[in-house]
Amino acid sequence: MAGESILVVEDEAEIRELVALHLRKHGYRVLCAATGEQAWALAAESALDLVVLDILLPGIDGLALCARLKTDPRTRSAAVILLTAKGEEADIVAGLTVGADDYITKPFSPRVLLARVQAVLRRQDRDRAGDEDGDEDECIVIHDLKIHVGRHEVLVAGAPVDLTATEFRVLRFLARRPGWVYTRQQILDGAYGDSAAVTERAVDVQIVGLRKKLGVAGNYIQTVRGVGYRFKR
Repeated sequence: MAGESILVVEDEAEIRELVALHLRKHGYRVLCAATGEQAWALAAESALDLVVLDILLPGIDGLALCARLKTDPRTRSAAVILLTAKGEEADIVAGLTVGADDYITKPFSPRVLLARVQAVLRRQDRDRAGDEDGDEDECIVIHDLKIHVGRHEVLVAGAPVDLTATEFRVLRFLARRPGWVYTRQQILDGAYGDSAAVTERAVDVQIVGLRKKLGVAGNYIQTVRGVGYRFKR
């Protein structure tokens, strides 16, 4: 791996320099920004693989910047790890809701940070390639829903649906075996892999987002009370 381009956004200089130092030691190309505005200017003109982003920033805060990164065509392919002192479950859910790929709370171990960066980048590589245990030409068709893995494309009745990378992974995981019931933990393992910070509540957040974006097709994702979710046959 290594060689990927990472933007570190942190207003505390000591933390920013510590994160950048450890990432550079492992071969990553690192850019730094102290404010949301600086980060957006760099992100909009750079081909980034990952953004390590503090939430409490002067000016544009981290959640607003994450939402912008995940919706702008120039930056949406970059993964985002939120790095923050705000560690309550509600804060984690808020970060995942705006499209963050992972969440690390302060204080943190540089070794843990590096492991999580590597995990997110591996997941990103698998998404771009299609899937680690699937075919990039795989196409799942159920009712009027079509999921093309290699193109990272979802169509409902022929109309494209704009999903985040995590929403796409959750939908693909459920749709591959319609009728099967999965627990939230199983869905986490399938969609997030080795990213251990994410809570089971995150699955509910992704399902709500999917149902909203899929419109009528969102009814294909059924809640199984006391167990988890399944995709309608």
